[in-house]
Amino acid sequence: MENLLKLFDAEYKFMCIVWEREPVNSTELSRICEKELGWKKPTTYSMIKKLCERGIMKNEKATVTTLIAKEAVQKYEANVFVDRVFEGSIPSFITSFLQDKTLSRDEAQLIKSMIDEAGRLPKDELPTQIATGSKAAYTMQKASEAKS
Repeated sequence: MENLLKLFDAEYKFMCIVWEREPVNSTELSRICEKELGWKKPTTYSMIKKLCERGIMKNEKATVTTLIAKEAVQKYEANVFVDRVFEGSIPSFITSFLQDKTLSRDEAQLIKSMIDEAGRLPKDELPTQIATGSKAAYTMQKASEAKS
């Protein structure tokens, strides 16, 4: 699974284009990549082939779709980064990250709510939105709960 989630920068940028538009026709994808990434048609088709061979996406009848979620890649990359740079310490990461930043009240409250929620539940019971760090999904879930 780790091999599926590890993407190099160019692969990640390409996948972001596909995630935003999937399912997408491979010819249209080639045009988009030329405009957004400066790639020629053969480069796009080589990337499609490479990622299909790795089981990351599929190309059936010239329609390209992904086989892994963006959130799964983000979670993997975040964990690798925290492990490598901060020896797995989330408090060290947060301290470093916030050192020169000012959060809005809403951002601070959102982060506090996520931390409070994470502290109450075992990791395997965390809502997917928190486990994957999806701020928008978590915010929508909380807003929905507040209306209920």
